This record gives sequence, C-alpha cells and structure tokens, in this order.
Amino acid sequence: MSVLYDPIHWTPHKRMYDRLMLSFVAGYLLLFGVLQLALHPQITAETLIIRATGTLAFLMLHIILSIGPLCRLYPKFLPLLYNRRHLGVTMFLLALTHGIFNLVQFHALGNADPLVSLFGSNTQYGSLARFPFQALGFFALIILFLMAATSHDFWLKNLTPPVWKALHMGVYGAYAMLVLHVMLGVIQLEKSPVLTGLTGLGMFTVIGLHVMAAWKQAQKEAGASARKQPPLETQQEDTLRGFVYACEVAEIPDNRAKLLILEGENIALFKYDGKLSAVHNLCKHQNGPLSEGKVIDGCITCPWHGYQYLPENGQSPPPFEEKVCTYDVQVHGSSVFVNPKPYPEGTSRPPALIV
Repeated sequence: MSVLYDPIHWTPHKRMYDRLMLSFVAGYLLLFGVLQLALHPQITAETLIIRATGTLAFLMLHIILSIGPLCRLYPKFLPLLYNRRHLGVTMFLLALTHGIFNLVQFHALGNADPLVSLFGSNTQYGSLARFPFQALGFFALIILFLMAATSHDFWLKNLTPPVWKALHMGVYGAYAMLVLHVMLGVIQLEKSPVLTGLTGLGMFTVIGLHVMAAWKQAQKEAGASARKQPPLETQQEDTLRGFVYACEVAEIPDNRAKLLILEGENIALFKYDGKLSAVHNLCKHQNGPLSEGKVIDGCITCPWHGYQYLPENGQSPPPFEEKVCTYDVQVHGSSVFVNPKPYPEGTSRPPALIV
C-alpha cells in the first residue's frame, strides 16, 4: 500500500517472488525447447517460440485463476496474491509474443494485410471442426491487454473499484475463449489426446477450486447468519432496540474479527484493546474480506493487499483516503449486539467497551 503511484512498489518479498517467477519462466522455456528439439529435430525456431510461449502463457493463466480460490481455502497462499499482477503482466507478454509470431508465420507472408488474412482466410464460423480458432485467441489477447494495461493502482483509483473490478472479471471470458482456441487448435492441427487431456485437467482444476471456495464461503456466511439470541430483560430490550445479537465476546479472538451477515449487511466485528468495533467487511481496494485480516498497529489490515482502516471510524490513516461504513456495537454481559443499519463511510462511532 502506497500513497505514491510508483511504477512498481518494490518490497523485499516482491523482489523474491519476481525472481522465482522469472526463474520458472526461464526454466520452462529451456526445458520445453530441449524436449521439442529432441522429439522434433526438424522444428523451426518460429514454431518452437509459438509453442513454448503459448503453452507457458496458458499454464500461467491457470495459475493466476487458481490463486484467488486457493487463498480463500488456504490462507497460506496469500503471499501469491500480492504478486498476481506481475504474474498477469508477464503472462500477457508471453501471450503477445505467441500471437505476434503466429501472425507473422501464418498471415504476414502473403499479399493480404495480416489482420485481413487472420479473419478472412477461414470463414467457417458455422463449423465446429473447422472453426477459425485463431480469431478467438486474438480477441482473448485484446482482453488480456486491457487487463495488463490497467493493472496499476492508478487505474484502480481513477476508474473506481467497481468499474475496475468489472473490467478485470473479463479474464474469465478470455479464459473461455482461450480454452476453445486451444481445443479447436488441437483438434484441427495436433490431434493429440495428451494435450486434450491436459487442457481438460486444467479446466477441472480451475472450476473445482472456484466451486470449493464458493461452497466454503457459503458455509461461512450461513454460520455468520445463524445465531440464537440470549434472553433479555425488559430494560435491555429497550436499550437494544434496532440491535441484533451477534455473538459472545469470547468467540472473537484478540485483534481479529468475526464475520456477521445481519439483515443483508456484510459486517466485520473486531476485538482489540478491550474494545469492539464493527465495519463493512469489504475492502475498498478490491473487495478483500476485512474479517479475515487483523488489527496491526491499531489499524484493521486487509489480508489481500495490506490496505488499512481505523476500527472506530472506518477511515484509512492519512494521507490515504479510503473509507468503509461503520456500525454501532453494544456489549451486555458477555453478549455482543450490533445495529445492522450502516453509517456513511468514514463515520466515527464509539467502540463498545468489554467489561
């Protein structure tokens, strides 16, 4: 998290992740090249580059799409999330190299313009077996370019988080087109059951991880919604009018939060320094789950990218300007009650003291 729009906000961990990523890329390209030359000694340099960059970019896209659900299932994978943008930009550059060499080798050596040749050389759009699969790769590359070009926080800030998030959800459309691009290409050119099987395995892995993460989140939200309110005295009922029973104080770990779904409101209830405060659960950066973060140096810290908020008012510490909604909290005995009516973003609310 930085108030400055540095081209890259370097940290020791980010440098380490980038070195590992580049080592993986170099190792894959080297190993792939050696195996291809051993199996196909007559292969040309252009074809070798096309195959190496295409398969590596497709593999990296599977890794990128798997990081999000993996982090929800196993928080130990969170460090990978911090470097996912670098992984995505590197994947796009490999895909771009693959696309350029394809365009040159198959469409730039004739009299027609390469792009005209790309879309005009095969117009059998009504045939599945002969479908022009290269066009699908071209449109997927356009989506990946838009995502890579807007991957910086400058664009997140100026496009606004909802628009930026919607744009970057296009990765799933690009993934669907690339699966068809690969499968139709394999059917038409390679006819390899191994490549078909590997592509199917990749699809199964990505879809399976997303389904598992969605199921876990649904279970968690169901648990956050189901709670039995303890019996109250008449005086307490008057005091707590509008409040909803949340949990017992002991259920919330120190400097951590409990996720609450109260009357449709997604709330993170934090316990810190003998106090309780409630804020909206979704981080303003990329909708990260604040309830899965912790209080560090007096600030709620998002587990995804480290964005911070003061628990008593939902404001990021100066000079940052992000804000989330706040909620009223009361403690009666050992029971915690929250009013699910949100205050405007950044509104100060007195924390509830734990007696």
